[in-house]
Amino acid sequence: MAEDTDPRAVPSPNAEEWSNRALDGVDTVVDVVHDKVVRPALIAGRAVVFGVLIAFLSLVVFVLLAVALVRLLDVYAFGGRVWASDALFGAVCAAGGLFLWRLRTNRRAAD
Repeated sequence: MAEDTDPRAVPSPNAEEWSNRALDGVDTVVDVVHDKVVRPALIAGRAVVFGVLIAFLSLVVFVLLAVALVRLLDVYAFGGRVWASDALFGAVCAAGGLFLWRLRTNRRAAD
């Protein structure tokens, strides 16, 4: 009985094997959690960040191109008549919008 409670006793090889198995099990669980949860979350986060960045930069480029086009029309095409440049640019945008409106699908007819 005294041998069982002796703190100076050398652990048996079975105890060392058991601890190695436990560490291997924990390592396996951490790898599985990383592959199933963390990696998809990282991919989704990257997709959201890059999507927002692309949308923002696209909006900035569109606005800059629109300003440049109106300025070019104002200076070179209409000789300082800003209303004509605005009217032409608005008509082009409205025509594009009407074209896209005609391409839409009716949800009620598709259901």
